[in-house]
Formats: sequence, C-alpha cells, structure tokens
Amino acid sequence: MKRIAVLTSGGDAPGMNAAIRAVVRAGIYNGLEVFGIIGGFEGMIDGDFIPLHAETVSNIIQRGGTILKTSRSPRFLTQECMRGASNHITNLSIDGIIALGGDGTFRAADDFQQYCQIPFIGVPCTIDNDLAGTDYTIGFDTAINTVVHAVDKIRDTADAHNRLFFVEVMGNDSGQIALMSSIGVGAEAVLIPESITDTDHLIQLLDKGWNRKKTSCIIIVSEGDEEGGAAQVAEKVKSHFDYYDTRITVLGHIQRGGNPSCMDRVNATRLGVAAIEALLAGRKHEMVGIVNNQIAYTPFKNAVKQHPPIDPSLLKITTILSA
Repeated sequence: MKRIAVLTSGGDAPGMNAAIRAVVRAGIYNGLEVFGIIGGFEGMIDGDFIPLHAETVSNIIQRGGTILKTSRSPRFLTQECMRGASNHITNLSIDGIIALGGDGTFRAADDFQQYCQIPFIGVPCTIDNDLAGTDYTIGFDTAINTVVHAVDKIRDTADAHNRLFFVEVMGNDSGQIALMSSIGVGAEAVLIPESITDTDHLIQLLDKGWNRKKTSCIIIVSEGDEEGGAAQVAEKVKSHFDYYDTRITVLGHIQRGGNPSCMDRVNATRLGVAAIEALLAGRKHEMVGIVNNQIAYTPFKNAVKQHPPIDPSLLKITTILSA
C-alpha cells in the first residue's frame, strides 16, 4: 500500500478535523501518500482529489467542521456514479480509503464493493453516538457539552420568570444526546425515542414540582420522540398549567458546531491512527472504534445494523432525581 485517500461524509461532527490530521500524519509517518477527497462521495464521483501534506493539517485539531467539506450524496448510490468513482480511484492508483462519517457513510462504502474492491476503513464521526462497535463516536462529547452550556443559560431565565421550557435536541432515531445532557443539566424530564412517552405522567410530574414551589422546569425532548418534537409535546402539556409560562427552544445545528472537546480530540486522534494501522494490516470494510478504552474493529454491516441500547440505569437516574 502506497497511496490512500480520506473523506468526510454525512453530517459534520466536531473532531473530524482532528481525525483528518491524525490520518494524514500517521499515513506520512508510515511512508504513504495521502489524498483528500473534497465533499465526501460527491468528490469521489467528480474526481475532486487533492494531495495532503503535514503542513496541510497544521492548526486544525481545534477547529469544528471539516476542511475536506462534507455532503450527503444520494446519487453516489447509482450504478453510473459508482462506476465513475471507481475509475477515478483506479486512475489515481489509490490503494485504500478512510471514510469519516456515520451509518449512511458506512452503508455507501459497503455498497461500493460491488464496483470497486478497494479496502475501506471507517472512523465513527457522528454527534448521535448511534453506531455499534464503539463506546463513543467522535463529536458526541462536544455535542452534549454544547447542549449543557445552552440549557444552563436557559435555566437562568426560566427560574427568573417561572417558565417551563421544552428544549429540543438532535437525535431523530437515538436519544443518547437527550439522555446524557438531561442528567448533566438536572432536567425535570427527558423524552427519547427508545422509551414510551407518557404525557399524563409528565403532567403529574410538573404539577408535583409546582406544589413543591419549583420556580422553573426544563424538559429535554429528542427530536425523534414518539410524541413529536418539543413544540408538539409542549402543545399537549401547556393547557394544563396556567401558572407556568411555557416556552420552546430548538437548539438545532449549534450542536454540530464549535471547537471539539478534549475528549473528542483525543478519541479522533486515536481512531485516525488506528485507521491507518488497520489499512496497513490488510483489514477492510470495517469501522475502528474504542470499546472499554481499547481499539476494536466492527464490520460495516454490524456497525450500522442496530443502535447501541440506552442504559436503563441512566433512565432510572432521571426518574429518581426528578422526584
């Protein structure tokens, strides 16, 4: 193996740049030429490859986003585009590809095998923390800290005005962000896709809090909750309370941005180096992850097959502390 490429695909996640830096420098350390693919699979289709050097990735470890840009590329899944991408890879004599992204990225890489047998190694970069085969995905720690910092500020104004805030966080299919951040901010309740939402119980909980002279309440709602987002849940609840001033905050894409946390920088660096070592060892079509603080390898099909389960003990904690 002499020449490899790296791409970022899907939603951006804080720590992607740290992983790119690790891939490039670990590749150079091992005598490889490293190319970057601009715009993810879109760049692979269009042949948008650029050489990357040690100085190219200087001063990026602390930056959010991705210097390689990213996209979601439905057209990559077409036969014509996959064949075109394969031709570009062959013409450049690329021997292996490291793909930074989430489940959509790894599914696309797996499907690409039928047109190009080049080995892929995946690095889990998604704020949702919804891939099997790693304890934490790159970007998750930064995202939950972003939520905590935002909700801490919301709590101040909620307390000053006797307000009930419904705060919607990302997680269409996974409640990991909502659950962890709800514990971190001391939320009165958390609503996530993995558990059944009992609106009547939520109303009773809020009423009980008011009777205990609580002057504010924070409810964290995952965007994928079965009752809908924060606006829908708030609409069902607010008619029962004339003493709370009910407000809704959707944190949205601020959860994707910002400087990555130290934990995300360290994990991204470890996984970037591990990805290079995996390619050199002849591994292919696997995601590198960290399980029990050790590097682990999971076939793409298994990594995306199911979301990691929610820890029931954490759900129990939210119930105990809301009493």
